[in-house]
Amino acid sequence: MQSYISILQEVRDPRDMNARHPVETILFLTLAATLCGAKSCVEVAEFAADREEELSEIVELPYGAPSHDTFSRLFRLLDPTELAKAFTAFMTALRAEFGLGATQGVVAVDGKSLRRGYEKGRSHMPPLMVSVWDSQTRVAIAQARAPGGNEVAATLQLLRNLVLKSCTVTADALHCHPAMAQAVLDAKADYALGLKANHGPLYAEAERIFAQAGGDAPSFATEERAHGRLERRRASVLGAPIAARALLPGLKAIGRLEAQRTMANGKTETDTRYVALSRKLTADKLAEVMRAHWGIENQLNWILDVVFDEDAARTRKDYGPENLAVIRRLAQNILRMHPSDDSISRKMRRASWSKDFFFEIFAHMR
Repeated sequence: MQSYISILQEVRDPRDMNARHPVETILFLTLAATLCGAKSCVEVAEFAADREEELSEIVELPYGAPSHDTFSRLFRLLDPTELAKAFTAFMTALRAEFGLGATQGVVAVDGKSLRRGYEKGRSHMPPLMVSVWDSQTRVAIAQARAPGGNEVAATLQLLRNLVLKSCTVTADALHCHPAMAQAVLDAKADYALGLKANHGPLYAEAERIFAQAGGDAPSFATEERAHGRLERRRASVLGAPIAARALLPGLKAIGRLEAQRTMANGKTETDTRYVALSRKLTADKLAEVMRAHWGIENQLNWILDVVFDEDAARTRKDYGPENLAVIRRLAQNILRMHPSDDSISRKMRRASWSKDFFFEIFAHMR
C-alpha cells in the first residue's frame, strides 16, 4: 500500500508550509472513507475520527484525525491537473499489479454533469466531468472537468495523454467531427462515433446509401424478452461512399442500428441510429462494439449516481466538485477490481462493517 501512498505524495500541496496533515494523508483518508460509503467531507472527517486507530496503522496521524474543514480546504484549493496525474499513475500501478497490459478493445467516452455542484447562481450550468472508460476491465482510465462545459475540448485533451493503440474509441454524436476523428487516428486507434443530423452532409449520405441498399445491406439481428418487453435490434454496415469519406478523416464505413421495443401494453417504439466508422466492421461486430459503449452509462455513470450519490453531492466551491469526483472514480475502480463477486455497494458495506475486509481491499493492491 505504501507504493500507492507514495503516488499520492507526488501531488503538490497548495496549502501553507505549516499545514499539519500531509496532502497524501488527506487524500488517502478521503479515498478510504469513500470506499466505505462516505459521501461528503463531513462524513470523511467522521470516518477518520471513528477509525483513527486502525487508519494510523497505514498512515501517520500524530495530530489525530483532520477536521472536515481541513478536507474541504484541500479539495477546494488542489489543482485538478495534479490529482488527475495521480489518478493516472495510480491506475497504471494498479493495472500492473493485476497483470493487465495496455488498454484493449472498446474505449468509451462520455460526459456526466455534477448536478448539485454548480456555483451560486449558476444552477443551469453544473460542472461537467468527461470520463474515458475501458470496457474490457470496466474501469475509468482517465477523466477531466470540461472547461466551461466544453466536452469536446476536454475529450481531445484526454486522448492526447492516453495510449490507445489498436483500441476502438466510441462516443456519441457530439464528438462526430474532424478534430475528434483525427485525434483517434493519431493515437493509432479506430473510432465508432454516433452520427446525427447535427452533421448534416454526412447524415444525409448515411440515409441515402442505406435507402439505396434497401434490404441488401449485410445485417445482424437479435431479439430479447425481459421485464414484459420484446426488443428487436438490427445492425447493418455499408462502405462509405467517396463523397462521405471527404467529410471525416479516416472514414471507411457507416453503420446503422435499428431498435424496436414492444411494451407489455402492446405499444411499440422504434429508433434508428447511424455510426461513423474508421474500419469496416461486420454487422455483428458493430452490435458488439456499440453494446460495449453503453457500458459507460450502466456500469460507470449509473453506479456513481446510485451507489456514490454523485448527483446529490453538494460540494460547490472552487475545485472541490471535480477533485472529489476524481476520488469517487478511483474508489469505484478499486472496488471493481477486487476479485469478490459482490456488488460494489455490498463491497462498500463490508469495508465499513469489517476491519478485515477493509484491510483486504488494500492488501489485494500490494
